[in-house]
Amino acid sequence: MHFAYLAEACVLVSRFSQLNISHFHAHFGTNSAMVVLLNHVLGGPAYSFTVHGPKEFEKVEAIGLPKKIDCASFVVGISSYGRSQLYRWCNYNEWNKIKVIHCGLDESFFSHAQQPIPEELRLVCVGRLCEQKGQLLLVEAASKLVSLGYKFKLVLVGDGELRAPIEEAIKSDKLEDTIEIFGWATQAQVKEQILASRAMILPSFAEGLPVVLMESLALGRPVISTYVAGIPELVIPGESGWLVPAGSVEALVNTMKTVLETPVSELEAMEKKGANYVKQHHNIITEAEKLMQLFEENINH
Repeated sequence: MHFAYLAEACVLVSRFSQLNISHFHAHFGTNSAMVVLLNHVLGGPAYSFTVHGPKEFEKVEAIGLPKKIDCASFVVGISSYGRSQLYRWCNYNEWNKIKVIHCGLDESFFSHAQQPIPEELRLVCVGRLCEQKGQLLLVEAASKLVSLGYKFKLVLVGDGELRAPIEEAIKSDKLEDTIEIFGWATQAQVKEQILASRAMILPSFAEGLPVVLMESLALGRPVISTYVAGIPELVIPGESGWLVPAGSVEALVNTMKTVLETPVSELEAMEKKGANYVKQHHNIITEAEKLMQLFEENINH
């Protein structure tokens, strides 16, 4: 345990008492959940926390996840998959304290007029350039498509520790005219990049449930992603996008071919289904109300 967490917890005990706080909710099951657990043990208020994944599920014992669940009033997973992983680390008689509340988008994603999908053969990948997002596999897939004669543009939006290896792979395969690394982007720039493309690609190896996929669907762009974690709960193959086995460059190549060859009219039919699904299941107001109800139930218990 990091002593900084204990110091923070000690400060919060006094502060929460002054403010008459009876319940505290933390996001992520790592550092913040440890602070509220210690705060509770030291006499602070009851607590709950939301687990997003995937890091919490990769180092369960190291972060003390079972103890955090055991002492919490309730714990939230952002998908049914996330709930199942939390089930693994608590007693069966505590399963009823594990809840699902989705991440949501604000009304601005649902109130705008849908913009037409461009005819340009342009694809976008938005995400941190890191081991879990699979961009190196995406570069490999793009290289294979170029060797087959396909001409298209792939934009990687994001930055991170794998930027140098990704740049090296692009240079090695002579893909400078095909792949652009946009780098870090504001929320407005992310929207612009999504709307300028005919589809979003996120070939993740590990995930929670990527908000950027929700954003893409809400903005009317189908997505290509993987059968990983909570993603299949969001992306419906053939209706709002395509799913491929994680790590399969062959499947990724074939699906990218499909997207590049599909007429815009067919993509726009998928656009409506994806946007409607996200509006129904990932509205931030609806999901916040669910969390508020849990607070009220536990505070009044």
